[in-house]
Amino acid sequence: MTFEITHPEGLETLRDYMRWGASRFSEAELSYGHGMGSALDESVYLVLHALHLPPELPDIWFDTRLSSEEKSKVFDLLRRRVEERKPAAYLTGEAWFCGLPFHVNEHVLVPRSPIAELIEARFSPWLEAGSVHRVLDLCTGSGCIGIATAYAFDQAEVDLVDISAEAIDVAWENIHLHGLDGRVRAIESDLFSELPGQTYDLIVSNPPYVDAEDMAALTDEFRHEPELGLAAGDDGLDIVLRILNEAVDHLNPGGILVVEVGNSEWALKDLLPEVPFLWLQFERGGQGVFLLTRDQIEETLAAISSAQRDSV
Repeated sequence: MTFEITHPEGLETLRDYMRWGASRFSEAELSYGHGMGSALDESVYLVLHALHLPPELPDIWFDTRLSSEEKSKVFDLLRRRVEERKPAAYLTGEAWFCGLPFHVNEHVLVPRSPIAELIEARFSPWLEAGSVHRVLDLCTGSGCIGIATAYAFDQAEVDLVDISAEAIDVAWENIHLHGLDGRVRAIESDLFSELPGQTYDLIVSNPPYVDAEDMAALTDEFRHEPELGLAAGDDGLDIVLRILNEAVDHLNPGGILVVEVGNSEWALKDLLPEVPFLWLQFERGGQGVFLLTRDQIEETLAAISSAQRDSV
């Protein structure tokens, strides 16, 4: 269903536009799987962004009146959200992850991984902060996971890897944004292909993992994201099986692999029942993230390799 909206009369304050935007979003049945929890959350965010106001603005400001120019800017952003059905992050060019700002565009997924909780906890108890010297963020997209991890382990060198040249450009923008040049680098690579001899204490990845059935059911908002960052074959396991088969050669002794597979968790369990995946729990929601040690991967490599070959 296509919605076109016009600027109504009678809207004067921040609160008026926040309420009106939320009503239009609900009427248009938008979806909110990109970091916003509801129509109201997204409307508030867009109104504040249009006016260059901080997201933690005190409520007392909500009753301030807007100028004609401000009204036009706010309305245009709310209108585009309804008519274009793009995630808010693509309209504003920014997203937040682990409390940090990131530049995003339609060449990268909007940051939203539950892995953020692991980063905030410095991957404890599986790693000790002082033992992490090299980190790899595989299928990095915007670079948000790797860059946030660089903050968590402030002495570590971090490699951000993606097959997409456009994503690597975005990752470099975010490296510069956070002043991490020299300690964080972005590398265009098909998984480990451009990393011969490179080893890491932590490999973390949010790879493509959406299966064919879920790809066919995506809402318009998700279809604005790059298919390269989402689709992973009939069962959603094309990329993760390659990672499992190759990661052991790039993990240091005592190193760990953390991978998000989302709804493809069940397919992975069925395919590799003998692999001792540790499926992690999250206080703020999210599922389908596993952890394996280097030793565990090595012990089950034959089964992983066989499954990888069978999936080709």
